[in-house]
Amino acid sequence: MNFIPLLQGASQGGFSSFGFLIPMLLVFVIFYFLLIRPQKKEQQKTEKMISQLQKGDKIITIGGIHGVVSSTKEKTLVIKVDDNCKIEINRSAVGTVLKDTPPKPDFAGEEDKKKPLFGKKADDSQNDGTASQNESK
Repeated sequence: MNFIPLLQGASQGGFSSFGFLIPMLLVFVIFYFLLIRPQKKEQQKTEKMISQLQKGDKIITIGGIHGVVSSTKEKTLVIKVDDNCKIEINRSAVGTVLKDTPPKPDFAGEEDKKKPLFGKKADDSQNDGTASQNESK
């Protein structure tokens, strides 16, 4: 029996499967960097935020309940929702921790200070009017 044709066929089949393996690895690498890695970073950020909760922090739960942390336990938090209303929730139910920084005020005059993208500036149009008046005299 002659085994040479069988060995040649096996070597060609191995090469084609290796050629198919490279695009699959590229798809996996792209999938990792676009989906898995950012999700891990977001999960670590959320875990850090939940572990650093302390009394007095303002939070919003994933159900939309707003409250202030009144006490912390290992796996749960007690939040004060109203004057005489406290709720015990799991730490995993915390959706957002609100910052105590005040929002930046919007200035009404800020729009007037913006420069136009095209055309003359507001100051130039005033100067042009005075220049044309001076020329006509």
